[in-house]
Amino acid sequence: MRKAVVNVGTWVFSVAGALIAIPVGIKRKSLAPLVFFGTTGTMVDIMLGISACEREHAERQQKLLEEQNAAATGT
Repeated sequence: MRKAVVNVGTWVFSVAGALIAIPVGIKRKSLAPLVFFGTTGTMVDIMLGISACEREHAERQQKLLEEQNAAATGT
């Protein structure tokens, strides 16, 4: 279930940035809002994805370390 939440979070800000930028860009008759909000949303999505991967990696490493310690004390 946790992975589904992370996967949803990897595209939400990109879509939100585009949805905000389109009406603003039409009103201002410019592509600058699309560039700003689109890239900002994408950067936030990338940072959230990387931090989720780092957290998952740390949890996996902790689990492996605990298993190694249990195996070492069990023998």
